[in-house]
Amino acid sequence: MARAIELARRGEGSVEPNPMVGCVLVRDGNCLGEGWHRAYGGPHAEVEALRSCCVDPAGATLYVTLEPCCHHGQTPPCTDAILRAGIARVVVGQVDPFPAVAGRGIELLRQAGVAVDVGVLAEAAADLTAPFRMLVTHGRPWILAKWAMTLDGKIASRAGHSRWISNERSREATHRLRGRMDAILVGRHTAETDDPLLTARPAGPRQATRIVVDTLAQLSPRSQLVQTARTTPVLLAIGERADPERRRLLEEAGCELVVCPGADPAQRLEHLIFDLGRRRWTNLLVEGGGRLVGSLFDRHWIDEVHVFIAPKLVGGALAPGPVAGAGRAEIPPLASLVRPHVELLGEDVYISGRLPNARE
Repeated sequence: MARAIELARRGEGSVEPNPMVGCVLVRDGNCLGEGWHRAYGGPHAEVEALRSCCVDPAGATLYVTLEPCCHHGQTPPCTDAILRAGIARVVVGQVDPFPAVAGRGIELLRQAGVAVDVGVLAEAAADLTAPFRMLVTHGRPWILAKWAMTLDGKIASRAGHSRWISNERSREATHRLRGRMDAILVGRHTAETDDPLLTARPAGPRQATRIVVDTLAQLSPRSQLVQTARTTPVLLAIGERADPERRRLLEEAGCELVVCPGADPAQRLEHLIFDLGRRRWTNLLVEGGGRLVGSLFDRHWIDEVHVFIAPKLVGGALAPGPVAGAGRAEIPPLASLVRPHVELLGEDVYISGRLPNARE
């Protein structure tokens, strides 16, 4: 199962909105074949593993990180392939939360006489499918927040200067992260101040849509985002009161505009997040600013963080921090990240991890 989990991660960024899945076939202690879900619409991990076998897999044990599907989707049911191959035992990491499966694949195999064990390395298997489960069960993308900050917790100076806080290795890690996202979200102030491209360089397996929360449609047509909208998608989340002429100019430049109704920013942000879920976008990277990240944090909607800390000091009561909003009334008694990963990138410290209150 550990090998199946390792294989599954190879599909990251290519399989969404499907989950990452890995599979290994074993008989008499020997590996007969292995596979993983490589790309959305392509064969599932079980089929890939069966195809890789150089001998008849009849009587083998199949280890798979997620319950085999039993319905016709982009591909035929994996349960059919397992039964045709004469697999004697199936070991499953976790049950598939998708309503068309949700335990039915396991039951179908058992009814056909296949021995099925469920829950081997369940926690690690669940880590693989957390974004998929969020989309299926809650209708919204998995939300990752990323920021670079100084040693004293500032994302910019009091004058708004923010280039460059992190070093080149940290920026390379950011580009790799962007390259597996469905969308990247920033507020209008960040888009104006930094004038970013928000692209992955070099390109990753996915091309993220750049999203700006721009209630009054005030983003400059001269910004890099608007200027590149015809080659890399740009979506502007605007309010109902946005000026029609500004809307026209931005649409003519190639931007998609989504009207987010609501009397306050929180309502409009909620509309946007669930609109992305309806598009079946699985991973959303939020790159600032502090008010936008803070609003999501206050709603318990930040599922994962990626923070780059540079050994620099800026100071200043007016210099912004990465997470604004109302914040917590008390310091949390426990760590805010589950199993955090800490890495040294040159002089920068890279900390990443998931929040324990992420509704998976």
